[in-house]
Amino acid sequence: MGKRSHESGVSYFLGKGVRQQGELNFTGQAHLEGEFQGRIIGQGTLLIGPSAVVEAEVDATQVIISGQVTGNVKAGERIELKKPGRLTGDLTAPLVVMEEGVRFEGRCHMALDEKQEEAGRLKQLSGPE
Repeated sequence: MGKRSHESGVSYFLGKGVRQQGELNFTGQAHLEGEFQGRIIGQGTLLIGPSAVVEAEVDATQVIISGQVTGNVKAGERIELKKPGRLTGDLTAPLVVMEEGVRFEGRCHMALDEKQEEAGRLKQLSGPE
């Protein structure tokens, strides 16, 4: 399985039936199918699969949720909720996509971070290129 994970670009994999607690820091892609409790911080994409049960504060570049998540989720680029995903917590990202059939309980804040907002304002002020 290690070779397959390496070829697909997955830098961290938590399999179904496995439980882990603590802080997960990753770069690249992390794929969760088991149970995780704690905090997740990543530079890259976090995939929370259909069998995953996650209780954590999440902060990553992109987050794709198909499993069950309890906790606030923040992404620098986008958050996707895919069926049969369930999220109880707040979302913060510039782009949020939800498929029909997902369950979401919380607040959704869609905004660029301060640097992106400032760059957009400066571009508007400078006029057409």
